[in-house]
Amino acid sequence: MLIAQLANFYGPRSGGLRTALHHLGAGYVAAGHQVVLVVPGPRRSDEVLHTGVRRITLRAGKIPYTGGYRAVDPCRVRALLDGLRPDRIEVSDRLTLRGLGRWAAAHGVPSVVIAHERLDRLLHQFLLPGRSARGVADWANHRMAASYDTVVCTTGFAREEFDRIGSRNVVQVPLGVDLVTFAPWHRDEALRAELGRGAEAMLAHCGRLSPEKHVQRCIDTVAELHESGQRIRLVIAGDGPCRAALQRRAAGLPVTFLGFVPKRSDVAALLATSDVSLAPGPHETFGLAALEALASGTPVVVSCSSALSEIIRPSCGAAVADHGRAFADAVSWVLHAPEEARRAAARARAEDFPWPVAVTGMLQALGTSIGTSNSPAGTAN
Repeated sequence: MLIAQLANFYGPRSGGLRTALHHLGAGYVAAGHQVVLVVPGPRRSDEVLHTGVRRITLRAGKIPYTGGYRAVDPCRVRALLDGLRPDRIEVSDRLTLRGLGRWAAAHGVPSVVIAHERLDRLLHQFLLPGRSARGVADWANHRMAASYDTVVCTTGFAREEFDRIGSRNVVQVPLGVDLVTFAPWHRDEALRAELGRGAEAMLAHCGRLSPEKHVQRCIDTVAELHESGQRIRLVIAGDGPCRAALQRRAAGLPVTFLGFVPKRSDVAALLATSDVSLAPGPHETFGLAALEALASGTPVVVSCSSALSEIIRPSCGAAVADHGRAFADAVSWVLHAPEEARRAAARARAEDFPWPVAVTGMLQALGTSIGTSNSPAGTAN
């Protein structure tokens, strides 16, 4: 079958969304299907990735105040779909491309939308008070869910807002992690000496520096630990609209900003070399960066308000309240555990989430057959 993967907010620095699309697409190809990935970009292009996925980039303008994200006019996406005539569509944008479910219904094409975020949480953070945010989200989610054959949520946390409105076409399919690229054996002592600068413990945060990620909590964690006399250093890999404000907040603290790190192998080395990774975002519906840290053998301290509380276990990290003191106490607690045991537990937990299992779940959600190819689904970049 021909599966069309459709997404806006995709680009060279789009993190988890890009990673998920590439691994799922590679898995679909390995299972014997044709895949076309349609995304926005500065110019039109049509290419075949090394995984066998055909990627069509449609020219699109930048969205203001988003740090460079682009969005294609849905009318242009529909026109492209008219020519492609896919057998299935998979939409990874419940905002600007939400209407594609209606296109699919009109053309008799089974459709899936992946809920990569919690709409009620985003509305509450940026636009509306809690009760109003929930009401608007419920209305929008009801309309969107009704226009697609299947809504895929990656965790129970992501699913809550659809269960709340009684949607009956929701399935839960966890994403996966690349267990080869991210692994404990990528630990680099030379990198540790360079970045750690003599610190007894090195913390890491990898991700986009945007408001919904609450990266300032990482800075507050370091401030608490530094004030208590602990010799620690935080290394932040990533860029985004909040970087300047975060650098001002970190002035005088042992914090290093690497900016955007383009090579996945360099990110893997950073994670494997760190002692603890921090994931303070309270709205994460899955948290691929945290799972990549676990795969690297690095425990993770996460927000208990996010979906990561479903993934993190006491043996490989902690899920705590949304303030710096709680994160600092959790970091100290994690570091007191024997290093070999905590690193082994982190890796073992990540191994519960291989990409081939996620691909199988998504193919079932798409209602497609699963081929017999033995090509690995976890090798996309």
